Amino acid sequence: MIFRDPLILLLIVVILPPLVYFYLRRKGTNQVLFPSLETLKKLKPSFFQRYKYILIVLRSAAIVLLVVALARPQYGNERTRVTTEGIDIVLAVDVSGSMLAEDFEMGGRRYNRLYVIKQVVKDFIQRRTNDRIGLVVFAGRGYTQCPMTLDYGMLLQLLEKVEIGMIEDGTAIGSAISSSVDRLRGTKAKSKVVILLTDGRNNAGEIDPFTSAEIAKTFGIKIYTIGAGTKGLAPFPAVDLFGNKVMRQVKIDIDDESLTEIAKITEGKYYRATDTESLKEIYSQIDKLEKTESEVAHYTEYNELFHYFLLPAFGLLLFELGLTKTRFRKIP
Repeated sequence: MIFRDPLILLLIVVILPPLVYFYLRRKGTNQVLFPSLETLKKLKPSFFQRYKYILIVLRSAAIVLLVVALARPQYGNERTRVTTEGIDIVLAVDVSGSMLAEDFEMGGRRYNRLYVIKQVVKDFIQRRTNDRIGLVVFAGRGYTQCPMTLDYGMLLQLLEKVEIGMIEDGTAIGSAISSSVDRLRGTKAKSKVVILLTDGRNNAGEIDPFTSAEIAKTFGIKIYTIGAGTKGLAPFPAVDLFGNKVMRQVKIDIDDESLTEIAKITEGKYYRATDTESLKEIYSQIDKLEKTESEVAHYTEYNELFHYFLLPAFGLLLFELGLTKTRFRKIP
């Protein structure tokens, strides 16, 4: 546990000693006249007379708890700097409507392209240790789903939320590369990589893929392109007149030539991803890339604990007030 404002704790030293001192030195102003003290001396003090200092104890404890609450105790707030070695990677994933084609199999079951790619990418992320990774998704335009990070847990959560239809439909490969370059161009890593997964050809966006590739090259960024799925006819889900799901053969054209040229411009490589083996080949290439040292700040989320001290403080003050008005009430 740490305190957000630890200097406030000094109020305990400033307030508490004077309070106790003046309480003990205080003389009563109320007087009752008796003809003789002999009878009073024979009386034994009651329980409440013996523990008459309980009021100052309760008040002191309440003040200590209030001051601790004002200092804002927190749990889990941590900031450290760690020097690591790694490369910077942006995963650019196509989420256009054609990714619904179910020509991939896992565990004997047929799944759409995006689902399988997400599973493979998850495995890739979980096997990384010091590489900063960002996530860009694209369809009719490019969109940064996650900036560069070492927080793989957060990255996996954001990857899980990637769905087809989250961006207007289309295949803006140029915009995807542009968004990825924008994530990488300011980093200090010597090795910068974009892994672009798509199943179509560029038909949207305002920037040409080759122009984006040339820009990437000027920043020393390599682009590994992956053509996902079978070329030609692929089973695509549809709904018949009765509302039932049916599979229809739909022609989906993958632009192998353009993807190969994009990779060539940046000295990367083009792969056909009809199964997970082609993706593993990409990862083995990434492992061979030059690594560089980078200093990264790590943060952990913290929780406020002040209410655990504030509520008991109010309880003690109410208890003291109750005793003052009842058992320890002074005779006027």
